Amino acid sequence: MLFDGWSGLGRAALLAVLGYAWLVVVLRLYGKRTLAKLNAFDFVVTVALGSILATTILSKSTTWSQGALAVVVLCSLQWLVAKASLNWPWLFRMTRSTPRLLLLNGSFLEKAMEQERIGKSDIRASVRKHGAEALDKVHAVVLETDGTLSVIAKPGDGSTLCDVIGYDEARGGRSNAS
Repeated sequence: MLFDGWSGLGRAALLAVLGYAWLVVVLRLYGKRTLAKLNAFDFVVTVALGSILATTILSKSTTWSQGALAVVVLCSLQWLVAKASLNWPWLFRMTRSTPRLLLLNGSFLEKAMEQERIGKSDIRASVRKHGAEALDKVHAVVLETDGTLSVIAKPGDGSTLCDVIGYDEARGGRSNAS
């Protein structure tokens, strides 16, 4: 059906304005972390918020107050889990992935790339985006917890790589700076 009357359109418009305003208020209250793309856990919350808003706007069986409450509950849960994971390492590990080394000193780490399902062309593209013209000019490429690739041009003390899976092994077991 293409058109079901003006009341349905008015309801959708009103709920869109109310839902948007409420979402802005809640996101300001809960802080920047709520929509950060730090990891898969945060991504799921972001997608769920969008789904709640869409359902509230378009579903006649969902009231604005139900959607508003669902947004607050979801943001509260994310806040609680993020806060608790700072104190409980097992929860931190459960809700976050670990960065993974994919290239070191211009050499691909094939096993890591296969496990993470990242191809050489993906790494080359990331290196190009960071302005390097040759892989041997790159110290490291890391698959970050949010799925992006970080390119580290020059070797240093390793302090930014200390929590990256595979960095110690690839360097011959030497300890990273912490």
